Amino acid sequence: MNIEGKKIILFDGVCNLCNGAINFIIKRDKNDVFRYASLQSEVGQKLAKERDIDTSKLDTILLIEPGMAYYHKSTAALHIARQLSGGYPLLSVFLIFPKFLRDCVYDIVSRNRYNWFGKKESCMIPTPKLKALFIDQ
Repeated sequence: MNIEGKKIILFDGVCNLCNGAINFIIKRDKNDVFRYASLQSEVGQKLAKERDIDTSKLDTILLIEPGMAYYHKSTAALHIARQLSGGYPLLSVFLIFPKFLRDCVYDIVSRNRYNWFGKKESCMIPTPKLKALFIDQ
Protein backbone atom coordinates (compact mmCIF):
# COMPACT_ATOMS: atom_id res chain seq x y z
CA MET A 1 0.00 0.00 0.00
CA ASN A 2 1.27 3.45 -0.88
CA ILE A 3 0.93 5.73 2.13
CA GLU A 4 3.16 8.50 0.82
CA GLY A 5 1.71 11.89 1.64
CA LYS A 6 -0.80 10.39 4.08
CA LYS A 7 -1.04 11.08 7.80
CA ILE A 8 -1.23 7.94 9.88
CA ILE A 9 -3.52 7.48 12.86
CA LEU A 10 -2.55 4.79 15.36
CA PHE A 11 -5.37 3.77 17.67
CA ASP A 12 -6.30 1.18 20.27
CA GLY A 13 -7.92 -1.49 18.11
CA VAL A 14 -9.81 -3.18 20.95
CA CYS A 15 -11.33 0.01 22.40
CA ASN A 16 -14.95 0.66 21.40
CA LEU A 17 -14.52 4.42 21.80
CA CYS A 18 -11.39 4.39 19.64
CA ASN A 19 -13.04 2.28 16.93
CA GLY A 20 -16.01 4.64 16.97
CA ALA A 21 -13.65 7.60 16.63
CA ILE A 22 -11.93 5.99 13.63
CA ASN A 23 -15.28 5.33 11.93
CA PHE A 24 -16.24 8.96 12.65
CA ILE A 25 -12.98 10.21 11.10
CA ILE A 26 -13.29 7.98 8.03
CA LYS A 27 -16.77 9.36 7.27
CA ARG A 28 -15.49 12.95 7.48
CA ASP A 29 -12.10 12.51 5.77
CA LYS A 30 -13.39 13.83 2.45
CA ASN A 31 -9.87 14.72 1.21
CA ASP A 32 -8.46 11.23 1.90
CA VAL A 33 -5.82 12.59 4.30
CA PHE A 34 -5.50 9.65 6.71
CA ARG A 35 -4.49 6.02 6.88
CA TYR A 36 -5.06 3.87 9.95
CA ALA A 37 -3.33 1.16 11.96
CA SER A 38 -4.11 -0.31 15.34
CA LEU A 39 -1.47 -0.02 18.04
CA GLN A 40 -1.72 -3.79 18.46
CA SER A 41 -0.74 -4.50 14.84
CA GLU A 42 2.79 -5.20 13.62
CA VAL A 43 2.75 -1.96 11.62
CA GLY A 44 1.47 0.01 14.61
CA GLN A 45 4.16 -1.46 16.84
CA LYS A 46 6.85 -0.73 14.23
CA LEU A 47 5.76 2.88 13.74
CA ALA A 48 5.63 3.45 17.50
CA LYS A 49 9.03 1.84 18.05
CA GLU A 50 10.59 4.02 15.31
CA ARG A 51 9.54 7.00 17.42
CA ASP A 52 10.68 5.49 20.75
CA ILE A 53 7.10 5.21 21.97
CA ASP A 54 6.37 2.46 24.50
CA THR A 55 2.89 1.27 23.53
CA SER A 56 2.50 -0.66 26.80
CA LYS A 57 2.38 2.72 28.58
CA LEU A 58 0.25 4.38 25.94
CA ASP A 59 -3.47 5.00 26.26
CA THR A 60 -3.94 7.50 23.50
CA ILE A 61 -4.37 8.06 19.82
CA LEU A 62 -1.27 8.95 17.81
CA LEU A 63 -1.14 11.06 14.67
CA ILE A 64 1.99 10.61 12.58
CA GLU A 65 2.89 13.08 9.88
CA PRO A 66 5.67 11.11 8.16
CA GLY A 67 8.92 13.00 7.90
CA MET A 68 7.58 15.79 10.08
CA ALA A 69 6.22 15.03 13.53
CA TYR A 70 3.91 12.94 15.62
CA TYR A 71 1.24 14.07 18.05
CA HIS A 72 -0.63 12.30 20.81
CA LYS A 73 -3.55 12.86 23.18
CA SER A 74 -5.51 16.09 22.73
CA THR A 75 -2.99 17.55 20.27
CA ALA A 76 -3.46 14.58 17.93
CA ALA A 77 -7.25 14.77 18.22
CA LEU A 78 -7.28 18.49 17.43
CA HIS A 79 -4.88 18.13 14.48
CA ILE A 80 -7.11 15.36 13.14
CA ALA A 81 -10.22 17.53 13.57
CA ARG A 82 -8.48 20.26 11.55
CA GLN A 83 -8.54 17.96 8.48
CA LEU A 84 -12.18 16.84 8.68
CA SER A 85 -15.12 18.10 6.68
CA GLY A 86 -17.84 20.23 8.21
CA GLY A 87 -17.30 22.46 11.22
CA TYR A 88 -14.79 20.17 12.95
CA PRO A 89 -11.71 22.20 11.91
CA LEU A 90 -13.02 24.92 14.23
CA LEU A 91 -12.16 22.66 17.18
CA SER A 92 -8.48 23.30 16.51
CA VAL A 93 -8.97 26.65 18.24
CA PHE A 94 -8.55 24.64 21.48
CA LEU A 95 -4.86 24.31 20.59
CA ILE A 96 -4.45 27.77 22.14
CA PHE A 97 -5.06 26.26 25.58
CA PRO A 98 -2.05 24.84 27.41
CA LYS A 99 -1.41 21.20 26.56
CA PHE A 100 -1.50 20.12 30.23
CA LEU A 101 -5.08 21.44 30.56
CA ARG A 102 -6.29 19.81 27.34
CA ASP A 103 -4.56 16.55 28.20
CA CYS A 104 -6.03 16.51 31.70
CA VAL A 105 -9.52 16.17 30.22
CA TYR A 106 -8.25 13.74 27.57
CA ASP A 107 -6.61 11.56 30.25
CA ILE A 108 -9.82 11.28 32.28
CA VAL A 109 -11.67 9.91 29.26
CA SER A 110 -8.74 7.73 28.25
CA ARG A 111 -8.38 6.11 31.67
CA ASN A 112 -12.08 5.28 31.78
CA ARG A 113 -12.71 4.39 28.13
CA TYR A 114 -13.00 0.62 28.66
CA ASN A 115 -15.36 1.06 31.63
CA TRP A 116 -17.53 3.63 29.88
CA PHE A 117 -17.50 2.33 26.30
CA GLY A 118 -16.37 -1.30 26.55
CA LYS A 119 -13.64 -3.33 24.97
CA LYS A 120 -13.55 -5.82 22.10
CA GLU A 121 -11.81 -9.20 22.24
CA SER A 122 -9.88 -8.34 19.08
CA CYS A 123 -9.31 -5.48 16.67
CA MET A 124 -12.12 -4.56 14.31
CA ILE A 125 -12.17 -6.12 10.87
CA PRO A 126 -12.90 -3.44 8.28
CA THR A 127 -15.24 -3.99 5.38
CA PRO A 128 -13.55 -4.61 2.01
CA LYS A 129 -14.19 -0.98 1.06
CA LEU A 130 -12.53 0.34 4.22
CA LYS A 131 -9.71 -2.20 4.17
CA ALA A 132 -7.74 -0.07 1.71
CA LEU A 133 -7.51 2.70 4.32
CA PHE A 134 -5.80 0.47 6.89
CA ILE A 135 -2.06 -0.06 6.54
CA ASP A 136 -1.93 -3.11 8.81
CA GLN A 137 -4.19 -5.36 6.77
